[in-house]
Amino acid sequence: MNQIKLLRASLALFAAVVVAVKLSADVVETKNGARIVGKVTKIDGGAVTVSTDYAGAITIKQSEVTAITTDAPVAVRLASGTRIDGKVSTSGSAVQIAGSDGAVSTTVDKVAASWAAGGKDPAIAALERGWAYEAAVDVAGKTGNKEQLGTGFSFRAILAGAGDKLQFYTAYDRQVSDGVKSADQFKAGVDYSNNFSGAKSWYVRNEGGFDRVKDIELYDVAAAGLGYDLIKAPKQLLTGRAGFSFRYAGYKNPKTEDVKSAGLDFGLAHRYEMKNSVLVNRLSYVPTFEDFNNFIVAHESSLELPLLSTQWKLRLGVANDYNSLPGRGVKRLDTTYFTRLALNWR
Repeated sequence: MNQIKLLRASLALFAAVVVAVKLSADVVETKNGARIVGKVTKIDGGAVTVSTDYAGAITIKQSEVTAITTDAPVAVRLASGTRIDGKVSTSGSAVQIAGSDGAVSTTVDKVAASWAAGGKDPAIAALERGWAYEAAVDVAGKTGNKEQLGTGFSFRAILAGAGDKLQFYTAYDRQVSDGVKSADQFKAGVDYSNNFSGAKSWYVRNEGGFDRVKDIELYDVAAAGLGYDLIKAPKQLLTGRAGFSFRYAGYKNPKTEDVKSAGLDFGLAHRYEMKNSVLVNRLSYVPTFEDFNNFIVAHESSLELPLLSTQWKLRLGVANDYNSLPGRGVKRLDTTYFTRLALNWR
């Protein structure tokens, strides 16, 4: 008898917990009578996002929502600019936000944005700039029939805001195979772009360095122009550039004529975020006005894979450097296959 009473008490307690969980959930109701139970994670851009246990994140058009109820305080910004933290409830067509300093009554269509209580307004956060850094080292080396030693490192610092991006970068690569130097190059540069109108932007960039294997004691490319986002999606960005440049290349061999000429500057930058990897492609083409047969083409494609930590990534790729009129005894095309270990932090 005692066991039956204990079982009934347990079932009653379980039922009470289930009811409490259901009562503590947020609820969103729509014009067609649907009732979505879960957690309202945000309201932004005319859409309400609800996190559910049964279907993951569900996004609903705000124009289709008739009622919102939350079990805990959330941050709400109205179309008028008023912000209040409080629980949201709906009675008829009126939405009430009850906070510690009082209550505000409004309608669903007047809610401009909502996020976690006490958090930063996403509209303000989007306008803030923040530095991001990356350091990478090449993973290379071989011993046995041939001795090969590779030393490569790179560093990049990015200051990005809602409408512009500033990048500083540098890299050094040295490769020795059986005592013969096959790569000895250094570069450093700066790149700034400003999205002044939607998909349109302007940019300035400058890169300089040396390549001793190619007999280049010093090179520098300065360019400025306009850019356009051919594809601009949450997980994919393809940007084209076109502008003017000035290119200098000083060669060690006096028999090779130095390059000092203005010219054009064309580029493509592509980034595609997949489920567990990121594909990055970069291409630039810089011809001179003095001789359009004198140009350089730089290309790099890489696949980035996350490691155990989100800060550590493995990057596999290929880079091509083509000079139509190289120094004496130097091949036009130089191809590098690389495996890099990258660390990202803020």
